[in-house]
Amino acid sequence: EVQLVESGGGLVEAGGSLRLSCAASGFAFDNYAIGWFRQAPGKERPGKEREVISCISSTDGSTYVAESVKGRFTISSDNAKNTVYLQMNSLKSEDTAVYYCAAGYGPLVYCSDFGGRGMDYWGKGALVTVSS
Repeated sequence: EVQLVESGGGLVEAGGSLRLSCAASGFAFDNYAIGWFRQAPGKERPGKEREVISCISSTDGSTYVAESVKGRFTISSDNAKNTVYLQMNSLKSEDTAVYYCAAGYGPLVYCSDFGGRGMDYWGKGALVTVSS
């Protein structure tokens, strides 16, 4: 059974930090790109797209980071643990959202370029609330 389980969400003040974890199981982790996406409350996108935040290739370690979080968020992966992390620093109120972990078989572009439609498996999400 494929599972992606997010943890580490919660309530934090603006300027604070959180680290999200995504524990993966049930598929060949090393062949997938893993990404973090988010959906802010009341800001649904057409076609059920989600805002891509950051992606990492489990194959070669290459990464993508969205401009909106560049310099504040860092993605990393521990292939031995089949776990991907998202370190979020200098959080802002506009970062408030449900954060989803997803896995896509293939190159990094499948994660970064298609609003989540290139991903095969999804976690249930973790709520991050940033108070101002």
